[in-house]
Amino acid sequence: MKSDLKTICSSVLMIAWLLGCSGSNSQPQPATSTESTAASAPTPSSQTQPTAPIRSSRPTIVAFGDSLTAGHGVNRDESYPADLQRDLEARGYRYRVVNLGISGNTTKDGVLRIPEVVQYHPSVVIVAFGGNDGLRGLPIRDTEMNLSAIIVAMQDAHAKVILGGITLPPNYGSDYIAKFNAIYVKASKVYHVPLVPFMLKDVYNVPGSMQDDGIHPTAQGCKQVAKNFLPLLLPMLQKPPHESTRQQQH
Repeated sequence: MKSDLKTICSSVLMIAWLLGCSGSNSQPQPATSTESTAASAPTPSSQTQPTAPIRSSRPTIVAFGDSLTAGHGVNRDESYPADLQRDLEARGYRYRVVNLGISGNTTKDGVLRIPEVVQYHPSVVIVAFGGNDGLRGLPIRDTEMNLSAIIVAMQDAHAKVILGGITLPPNYGSDYIAKFNAIYVKASKVYHVPLVPFMLKDVYNVPGSMQDDGIHPTAQGCKQVAKNFLPLLLPMLQKPPHESTRQQQH
């Protein structure tokens, strides 16, 4: 299986290299971001016609996923990657958080978008796919292979990976749900990546934290999602020396 994944990822990374070297404006490129704030959740037009990433002096953290990452149903600056940007800056970390979430994406879409992520040369990638696979009842094996391919590609691009897990409503059946949940646990162990087992922990069923659809977090919920990832993210980052000294003095 790992040999197959290496073949897939090598092909995808070759595409990324060709895109980066072509200089052509005809190829879709990733969404832009600013240095001081997280890149906005993609609008309908930017999802189909992304633009090239800007250069930044800050190391990049990419939040890579579906609508839970994109911030479906909330304002552009209320998605969890935007909250994560603010949380990091408040702690003195000078990183740029880029939101590469697209609503409706499956793990297969994530595999196809690997070149977009690689072009950012990210230090860390938060991989949060699978919810749409589960809701559509897609084969567990396919979801597992696609998620593994994404993780391997990010590691081959020298990025650290954090995995964000999700689960399914009870009506999908206990057997399917158990197998679905196990995908994240297995990937975390096989590829040695830290896991948030349920990225909506302390969000789901919390008053004011979920939208009426029962699937997507509100602005309040997105703040908690960012907090769920923060303990795994901080050990992967480096703080400027003067910031560390300043905090010790206080």
